Amino acid sequence: MDVRFREVDPFNCWIWLHFAEVPNSGVKNYIDGIFDSWYVIGRLGGFNAGNLQAHQAGADLSWMTYSSEEESSNLPALMHNLGQLEYQNDWARCWVDLGTSDAIALDVLINTINQIDGDAIHLKELVIGGVNDDWIVEDHPDAIFPSN
Repeated sequence: MDVRFREVDPFNCWIWLHFAEVPNSGVKNYIDGIFDSWYVIGRLGGFNAGNLQAHQAGADLSWMTYSSEEESSNLPALMHNLGQLEYQNDWARCWVDLGTSDAIALDVLINTINQIDGDAIHLKELVIGGVNDDWIVEDHPDAIFPSN
């Protein structure tokens, strides 16, 4: 699976999935569940790169001291909104307002989709941002900052 980035507006971003074949209802349900789970974590502030204390501690986490002060000193990193996944032939797309969540949110989504690619779902590519010429994009009704 190729991963490509086009122009990314974090407050008005389309994520595109190009399947190797037209997805059936089981594949669609699986993908919908991934995006729903990803959004819940983002909505609750899970994608805050300013507070990665366990990650920064390295391999030895035993008896690590976790600083609540450091945690609370960071600005919130909240994903604002996620649209319904839409499917057209061998493509799917989803609109997202990443809000103030950090780019780690995209890494987590890419890692998740990369892991399931080949195991349960076969994707040609994952495209972050931009538009597809053959699938018209209008401003999403939930967009706070419309593109026009």
